[in-house]
Amino acid sequence: MPRLKLDELLEELRARIDTARGTRDRVHSLLEAVLSVGRELDLEQVLHSIVESAAALVDAEYAALGVIGPDGSSLSAFHPIGVTERQIAEIGHYPEGHGILGEVIRNPQALRLEKISQHPASYGFPPHHPPMNSFLGVPIRIRDQVFGNLYLTEKRGGLEFDEEDEAVLSTLAVAAGVAIENARLYEDVRLRERRLLANERRLLANAEITYSLMAGSARTDALQLIAERARELMRSALAAVAMPLADGKSLTVEIAVGLDAEAHSGLVLPLSGTLMGLAFSAAAPVASDDVQHDERISPEPARFQGLGPALAVPIGTGEGDVRGVVLVAREAERSGFSDKETEMLQGFAAQAAIAMELAERRKDAEQIAVLQDRDRIARDLHDLAIQRIFATGMTLQSAGRLIEHPEAAERVLRAVDDLDETIKIIRSAIFGLRVRPAGAEDGLRARVVRTVDEETPALGFTPSVRMEGLVDTDVPREIADQVVAVLSEALANIARHAHADRAQVVLTVDGHEVTLTVSDNGVGIPSDGRRSGLLNMAERAEQLGGHLDLSRPDDGGATLRWRVPLPTT
Repeated sequence: MPRLKLDELLEELRARIDTARGTRDRVHSLLEAVLSVGRELDLEQVLHSIVESAAALVDAEYAALGVIGPDGSSLSAFHPIGVTERQIAEIGHYPEGHGILGEVIRNPQALRLEKISQHPASYGFPPHHPPMNSFLGVPIRIRDQVFGNLYLTEKRGGLEFDEEDEAVLSTLAVAAGVAIENARLYEDVRLRERRLLANERRLLANAEITYSLMAGSARTDALQLIAERARELMRSALAAVAMPLADGKSLTVEIAVGLDAEAHSGLVLPLSGTLMGLAFSAAAPVASDDVQHDERISPEPARFQGLGPALAVPIGTGEGDVRGVVLVAREAERSGFSDKETEMLQGFAAQAAIAMELAERRKDAEQIAVLQDRDRIARDLHDLAIQRIFATGMTLQSAGRLIEHPEAAERVLRAVDDLDETIKIIRSAIFGLRVRPAGAEDGLRARVVRTVDEETPALGFTPSVRMEGLVDTDVPREIADQVVAVLSEALANIARHAHADRAQVVLTVDGHEVTLTVSDNGVGIPSDGRRSGLLNMAERAEQLGGHLDLSRPDDGGATLRWRVPLPTT
């Protein structure tokens, strides 16, 4: 009997030692879990680490952390482990906070169940959901506010969650609340740092643009600078700047930098069916999550390959003061533009508009000073030079009557005639000084757009238009008239004979020649058809020292290329 009692005492002692060892190991695991959770600073990593640690501590097969939304009654995020990606896809939408999960949200206290289905709040499981019986839920608090809940199900070995599991998990939840708050504070600090750096970059970019404009840089250089800095600020793949044409009904993309910039540069865009046009018309930012498949944006011409999120912001300070539009776009797989980024780009565009206005005012003041100086010179020439020359001529004419030598008298009269001719030349120069500066007439760019608009009803569709180079500056009037005539004839031919549903007009000026290219996807040029229109276009080119080329691409349609050299100065 004493030996049996001794054996019983030894067994009891061994059991207590095992229990103490198990408690020690569990406490050690809990401390390791608390340290592991506290090491992370990225919020997503912190949440994932909490879920993994919770599942390991209570030996649960499935675990999840549900983040409570702003309304306080549903889940805004759900972080599960134990289920595969395929299972998640088959189940469908993540839980929103109904049933047992909602019970822990409504009553933020620990909840331990032997079987989920036996609770009155049980909501059931969707199809393809793995079976779950035992359950343990614990709230995670940050100070006095509930951030979310830990959900554990299916304790391994078919066991139930006990009081010790609940205590361990509640302790982990306290450490998790501290770790989440630290991660949030760290994220806030990083966000503020990024905003400060972004604002600093924006201010530097605006200062650079202002200095460039005020220093008298060319308008094209300033727009190039705006596009480059906008692309850098927004970390985008593409940036483009469009300015309105004289008629105010279209925009032309003057500068594009970045991914596939060639597809945008020079395009003439209507105010409808384009992101830039919508931003210009509304005088407000317009964003798209997927610019390639946005129903508001016309697919032709194709110009957004590989791009997804896009944002167009007017360059101006308000409605009625929009000077242009800046567009930025990111790759398809990247996230969209946040409200803060939109606000930053708006501020950048507004400052750029102010810089452009200051530069224009300075140029206006310089122009006024030049005109005033020219007017003063003209007045001085009229009041001083002409009067003195006229008086000299009168004196010589009077003196000529007193000269008896015929040849000498004739020379004096010739000098008087030369003086009269000089007066006429000076008067012509005075008139030239007082002539209003050029620019009142429509330029070639506006005339091309107007011609395309006039031919659109006959075509049944709107051709895409692209113009590159100094179209209004380098092309003289006589060549511009021929360009417009050839364009009108080419579009009329497409409307009458091509049976096309798409056409493209490209006008380029490279400083040496002007090239007009008109292409369509129609039936091509018939070999036995009338060619009077083509002959007229060819003659127009030959008269100016150029030539006309016709071709049929492999994919169908026809391409007309009309080239004329520019006069050398």
